[in-house]
Amino acid sequence: MLIEIPDKPKRVINALMASGFEAYAVGGCVRNALMGLTPHDWDICTSAKPEEMLQVFKEYETLDFGLKHGTLAVMVEGELFEVTTYRVDGVYSDNRHPESVTFTDNLTLDLSRRDFTCNAMAYNGTDGIIDPFGGAEDLKNNLLRCVGDPDRRFHEDALRILRALRFASAYGFKIEEATSKSVHSCAELLNNVAAERIRDELIGILIGKNALAILSDYRDVFAVFVPELIETFDFPQRSPHHRHDVWQHIVHTVAAIDSDPLLRIVMLLHDIGKPRARTTDLNGTDHFKGHQQISAWISESILRRLRFPNSFIDNCLLLILSHDIRFDGSQKQVRRTLQKLGEDNMRRLFKIQRADIAAQSEYLRAEKLAGVDRAEEAFERILSEDQCYQLKDLAVNGKDIIGMDLFKGREIGETLNALLDEVIDGTLKNEKNALLKRARQYYKEKRSR
Repeated sequence: MLIEIPDKPKRVINALMASGFEAYAVGGCVRNALMGLTPHDWDICTSAKPEEMLQVFKEYETLDFGLKHGTLAVMVEGELFEVTTYRVDGVYSDNRHPESVTFTDNLTLDLSRRDFTCNAMAYNGTDGIIDPFGGAEDLKNNLLRCVGDPDRRFHEDALRILRALRFASAYGFKIEEATSKSVHSCAELLNNVAAERIRDELIGILIGKNALAILSDYRDVFAVFVPELIETFDFPQRSPHHRHDVWQHIVHTVAAIDSDPLLRIVMLLHDIGKPRARTTDLNGTDHFKGHQQISAWISESILRRLRFPNSFIDNCLLLILSHDIRFDGSQKQVRRTLQKLGEDNMRRLFKIQRADIAAQSEYLRAEKLAGVDRAEEAFERILSEDQCYQLKDLAVNGKDIIGMDLFKGREIGETLNALLDEVIDGTLKNEKNALLKRARQYYKEKRSR
């Protein structure tokens, strides 16, 4: 099969070959090209040693920060390409990085150290595809297989465990039996991987099209770095509203929502506190009052441990706390919720509620969805009519309150918030004269207490 290598990486390959060295596009770019996907990065491997690469590319701008490991970054018209000498890795004592590398002129030895067969292929326009481990055939069969012994591959680099799950989720691969068994048996090695690395792979897994199957089949792997999930496994929900245990409800909500990192993390964690909140009535029906607050508390610990950005965490917690709001269709309730969440998170909340309902039983489903629809209609009406739901929408501001010469310091903000509350509740018109009049009444009421 012919692979069309773009001009810039082709120039790097041709420069090496013209100097008498082997050179190939390698890894993910070859895999993606064979899958009919557009490669975003073109990595290149070569038989040239580091000092020989420097000589070949002496007329180019280069970055040699990885040269001791055999990698030279070559700049071609503003675009960087990593070129790496064929190598054999030494011992991986930390389950992440080799203690040493040995350069070789044997391409097959270089490919043999890679993680999966689909990533252990090389290509150039002269020799075609070099595929000593059957990666192309595995791709054809939609199969993800480790190169060689899976246990060895995962002990070398434990992050490969999550990479396997990410590839399976993103591309719908089936994980080959021996590789799958090793994913389970080696999962504890993930304790040696940096939180940031785990976070990034987790996001990749969650946003994949096959996330539901991966979360279901490999829950023990996720429990290694999010042990709080274990309580949800096989935890029943004896209620007419539910058809799944807590964990299966969670994974079905993940699959039911847009493939967006924030939304899918929220769904992964939104009910994590349910086991701690459960009470059972005399009829044997389970109730989970307050699970939103417990879920948010647990989730904050998880998200901080995995080094998520603060703004991401804030939005997650806000949505988890709000996910079970039961809208009554009133504009007052929607304005109040909109004040707390903001427009973007309000739109997210409607998606979250629909995904949550989709993963529940059929009991009252139509009524629940109708409630969300009414709330969304009220929300759109509030926006289209420019109704007031936040301080900046008030017809008065801090200067107006200061100008009354009645309030000082924090009283100014308290007065504005009190006015906003009444406007949101619909008991006060958002008109300047009406607001100032109410502010004077508020001042008299406060002083008479």
